[in-house]
Amino acid sequence: MDFRILGAVSAEREGRAVALDGSKQRSVLAALLLAHGKVMTDERLTTLLWGWDPPATSTNQLYTYASRLRTRMGPGIVLERTGPGYRLDIGDAALDWEAFRELAQTGGADLREGRYADAERRLASALSLWNGPALTGVTEHLAQAEVPRLEEARLSAVEQHAEAALALGRHTETVTGLTREVALHPGSERLRALLMTALHRCGRQADALATYTQGRRYLADELGIDPGPALRALHEQILTGELSPVPAPRPGHGAAARPEPAPQPPPEPENPPRANGSGASRTARAAPSTPGAPAAGGGWPGMPPALLPAAPYDFVGRVGEVRELLEALGERRDVVITGTPGTGKSALALHAAERCRDTFPQGQLYADLRTEDGPRRPVEVLGWFLRALGVPPGRLPVSLEERVQLYRTLSNGRRMLIVLDNATDDAQVRPLLPGGGASRTVVTGVHAQLASLEGTCLLRLGPLEPAEAVRLLATVAGTARIGQEAEAVARIAEFCDRLPLALRIAAARIATRPQGSATRFAARLESAERRLDELRLGSLDVGSRLRHALNGLPSPAVGAFLALAAAAPPLLTALDAASVLGTGTEDAEDLLEQLVDGHLLEGGGVDGSGRPRYHFPSLIRLFGRHQGAAVRTAA
Repeated sequence: MDFRILGAVSAEREGRAVALDGSKQRSVLAALLLAHGKVMTDERLTTLLWGWDPPATSTNQLYTYASRLRTRMGPGIVLERTGPGYRLDIGDAALDWEAFRELAQTGGADLREGRYADAERRLASALSLWNGPALTGVTEHLAQAEVPRLEEARLSAVEQHAEAALALGRHTETVTGLTREVALHPGSERLRALLMTALHRCGRQADALATYTQGRRYLADELGIDPGPALRALHEQILTGELSPVPAPRPGHGAAARPEPAPQPPPEPENPPRANGSGASRTARAAPSTPGAPAAGGGWPGMPPALLPAAPYDFVGRVGEVRELLEALGERRDVVITGTPGTGKSALALHAAERCRDTFPQGQLYADLRTEDGPRRPVEVLGWFLRALGVPPGRLPVSLEERVQLYRTLSNGRRMLIVLDNATDDAQVRPLLPGGGASRTVVTGVHAQLASLEGTCLLRLGPLEPAEAVRLLATVAGTARIGQEAEAVARIAEFCDRLPLALRIAAARIATRPQGSATRFAARLESAERRLDELRLGSLDVGSRLRHALNGLPSPAVGAFLALAAAAPPLLTALDAASVLGTGTEDAEDLLEQLVDGHLLEGGGVDGSGRPRYHFPSLIRLFGRHQGAAVRTAA
């Protein structure tokens, strides 16, 4: 098994996440892991879970948490009741905290002995084990007790890594990470000195001096003190030009000549590593340093990317689809969500992503692949993703192929969720898929080409069920506004084809009108000529979404759509379409299938002769007629 506490508290068995029920159970697991095989008393555990005012049932609850953990641990993991408390022996399992301490200790020894390349490599590997703020998901009581020493150990490794990188002449690589760390720890004179040195060696003397001035002002305002003698001496050396430049690194050597060091404050004492319960050190899988990737000290490991927009708080229905999506992600499969514009594909993706955040503790990436001018270019999206993963803007590769390679290298070994919204086709999506590993991707879009993505679970969304449609209207508009108008609300739902986008607009229109009522709004929607105009509010526009879908079709399919929306019968076959379009039956059927693939036409079973039948949802037919009229007017 693999246990992780340097980020979200989690456990994996054979590559699958172990279910952990809430902050209390995570806290029990984390506290026992941090005890290194020693007994953790009931009293101590109770304090870490509930503070100084535990419930009367705390002992029974502790028993429950321990019992559930015991049933979920793999072979070789022993969680036992011993005397006044519990003891956890993880045997040969991996714990990221133990691996971090071993790598950091060895890297620190390499640094002291002048083996700078070895030190940089080991410290970078140690820092790569951090996948978020330590002990994410535990109680505030446990976090207050344990996070400071874990963060202090991380900060010491960051400082030592920066020292090794500077000794190797990698001053440019260290600036971004040190800038972030100084912003997070403005009172650390050691970090500030390292940043000033790196900036000076990059030829940025003014920035180095400004960094000193900012630190001096912080120390005076917050602590009422002046900078220490080492930091003042470094400032003087930069002012006078006495600080020596870094020597060029010597490739192929385990150690480079140490440059004349900048004066630094005395190092803060490091926490000595403590032996685990079995007396043996356990090493987790550490991500290696990757050429072309930012150094582990170049970005704060405590901030995994979190690009997801907020999930809709008033999400309604889709119970089966949510379950299927989460099960697919749990089975390590990607998911493609398709459906008519306005069916809530994006809402479903974000709702499910919020539900499974803990399953992907190393970050969430998001991109809207559609713009007003057309599909967004993958090279642009990869630039966003790489910067979110810590690549400085100046080190972004130029070509699409190089960005793809670096993106897959950086995502390798991570457990991230990637949401690609409003995709046009599979060619746009493929460069944005991570390589093999634990990361998963959810793609939303209209067009059927997305179904060609290998190994995906395909979810096709249709209208909401009638009861779900009414519930969404009530949730957005407020039950008090529409609760007494059940018949009108049901009519509104049908006028909206029970599409979530149209329902949300209708409910918002009712809610924003002081004298509005469901009955009056239903009457306005009854007019087919004005219905699409009524279903527009701010940036929400049913017609605009349908226009995007129509623009993605080939010209012959667009012409067929406009002609069939204007003249075809409510239920039509390929024979009917051929009559309207003036084509052969096979050509007409090809055009009908293209419209089905674009979700601008729906299948409707078969007729008495076994021929497929098709029909337009009412809003799509109205849109087609409006578009056709606009084309004729323009002509």
